[in-house]
Formats: sequence, structure tokens, C-alpha cells
Amino acid sequence: MNEPSWRPPQPAAGYGEPPAYAHQHAAGHTGDGTGHGQDRGAPGDAAATPAPAASAPGGKRAGRDLRAAVGVGLALGAVIIAALFVYKPVFLGVIAVAVMVGVWELSSRLAEQKQIRVPVVPLAVGGAAMVVAGYLRGAAGSWVALGLTVLVVLLWRMAYAPETYLRDATAAVFAAFYVPFLATFVALMLAADDGPWRVLVFLMLVVVSDTGAYAVGWRLGRRKLAPRISPGKTLEGLAGAISFAMVAGALCFGFLIEDALWWQGLLMGLAVAICATLGDLGESMIKRDLGIKDMGTLLPGHGGIMDRLDSLLPTAPVAWLLYLAFTGAG
Repeated sequence: MNEPSWRPPQPAAGYGEPPAYAHQHAAGHTGDGTGHGQDRGAPGDAAATPAPAASAPGGKRAGRDLRAAVGVGLALGAVIIAALFVYKPVFLGVIAVAVMVGVWELSSRLAEQKQIRVPVVPLAVGGAAMVVAGYLRGAAGSWVALGLTVLVVLLWRMAYAPETYLRDATAAVFAAFYVPFLATFVALMLAADDGPWRVLVFLMLVVVSDTGAYAVGWRLGRRKLAPRISPGKTLEGLAGAISFAMVAGALCFGFLIEDALWWQGLLMGLAVAICATLGDLGESMIKRDLGIKDMGTLLPGHGGIMDRLDSLLPTAPVAWLLYLAFTGAG
């Protein structure tokens, strides 16, 4: 699509940003029976066929290169654990980098698929500032940083012609809230005295929830959870996610979180499983609207950074609030 005559040619990622990398699209949606099935593009796109997937027991197919996914997952886990327990600011830097890459991926896909161009520079810089402000100044600091980021984004966009200003500005505000602001709640957890353990348990519960959904949904999944959004997700997978996460939560709260009780871990696991599933569905909705399979290609077997953050982002504020209610600010 050609740029309007009033606007100088812009890079794909947004105003004043480097062009986005090429993104491979796949068609349709595969329902593999898992609790957290993978998107395969927008409905109605019959021109392409999904890439062959590895066969699974029972005639079902896995939607990813599991070997690559497991390898990348283990590598990410090692980096996260090392950063958490060696030096807190290192992990804070990991969060900030993930936020900046996530903002870039989301902005790139909006530009490529919808010709919505958001100012990526102030969003990325402001997103990193939100994370740091949340860690140093608490929730109030992250709110102030969010407000300042939105203000700068709106002013930045005013340097260009007024056509599509409202659309671009609205998308930018959404991106600022969806990626960096929600990520600041991980920084808030990290700021507690036992912050590394709180963050580790939070991450473990999300992973366990996803694993439970996959294991139970793959074997037993029959009834669709949200077929119009993500046909791969099933009610049985959701039940698996909740069961696995609640058991893991009780064990983690009983042994890893100071001054916590096992039954609080049950509630944390329940909340994490539900929120992680809703977060996954939310990003599936965005990807179906954009007509894409993944938000990026940075992580083999996983997609992009945003494809890993989808379950974590909406779960983080709920986990932080429950930590606050159960064990205090730390």
C-alpha cells in the first residue's frame, strides 16, 4: 500500500523507526486439541496452507517445532534464573529489553497489516522508564511514567500530518498500556525483599499452567473453549491448566514464599491459570484481527517476544495484588 501524498515515506515499524523485518504469514487456524493452541492466521485465508507439523499420539499434531521450542525455553529459563538471583538490576534490564522488543514487534505488525503507525521511539524509551520507575518508586512511579509516555507519544505524532492522527494515537496509547505498563508489575514484585522468589514463582505458575493446558488438552481436549478466537483451546485444557497451577501454587507457597500459606498458593494458581488463558486469548484476538500467525520470529519454536509475553502481561498485576494481600509489600 502506497503512503498518502501528505506523508513522507515511513518505515514499517512507526515514525522515525527502522523497517520491520519480513514476517511470514500462514493461513487458517489449527485445532490441535491443546489448551493453549497456536494461531495460524486470519480466518478466511484459504490461499496458503499451514506448514506440516510433527505428528502426535492419537493422530493429533503439535503446532510448533517442539525441539526448538524446548531448547529456546530452557535457554530463556537459565538466563532468567541467573539474572534474578545474581543481581536484581540485571533482571530489571531483562524486563526493560523485553518491553522494548515487544513494543517494536507490536508496532511493526500494526504498520504492516493495518497501516497504523505509532511513534516507536517514545513508546520504547517510555516503556523502559515505566519498568525502572515501578521498581524504584512503586506503583505510583509507574503510573506517572505511563502518563508522561502517553503525553510524549501524542506530541510526537503531532509532528506529522493530521490525517489518521486519532487512529495512530489511540493505537499508541493501547500499546503503552498493554506492553510496558502491565510489565511494570513484574518490576513491582521484584522490588520486594524476597522479590526474586516472588517473580520466579509467578513465572513458574504461568509455565505450569501452560504445560497443564497442553498436556490435558492434547490428550483429552474435545470441547472448544473459544472456537472463534482460538480453536485449539479446549475446556479440558483449561481444567488442566487450573489443576496443574493450583497444585504448583500450593507447593511453591508452602516452600518458597516466606510467610505464605499453602491455601494462598491454591488461590494464586487458580488466578494465574485463568488470567494466563485470558491473556493468551487476548493476543489471539489481536493476531486474528491482524491476520498473522505470530507477532515475530525472534524465538524459534515460539514466535516473537510478544508471543511469550501474552500470558504473562495480564497475569502480572493480578499476581502482584495477591502477593500484596497475602504477604504484604515485602
